[in-house]
Amino acid sequence: MKLVIAYIRPESLTDVKQALYAKQFYGMSVTNILGSGRQKGFTETYRGVVMEVNLLKKVRLELAVSEAKVDDAVQAIMGAAKTGREGDGVILVQDVEQSYRVRTGEENLS
Repeated sequence: MKLVIAYIRPESLTDVKQALYAKQFYGMSVTNILGSGRQKGFTETYRGVVMEVNLLKKVRLELAVSEAKVDDAVQAIMGAAKTGREGDGVILVQDVEQSYRVRTGEENLS
């Protein structure tokens, strides 16, 4: 089993969810986060004071998938989140050693 973690633009979330649902990936966790990367942020003037904003709003999406379906999940996320501009996001894939269902105690879900 693998854990797919994607950091994407908030405005891409609806499209990414629809792409994942179309490929039958329904279980996911979504978290609103702040972060910085190559996009580096921007400056703005607020009440006459120039402010540097370098932590931008992003969404962290996590889903656990079987090893055979990792490529499908990654391609669905990339296809829906890509705009061609800097700051589209990044996808990480990690191994999951163990998994348990709390309700039933079932082990090694996939």
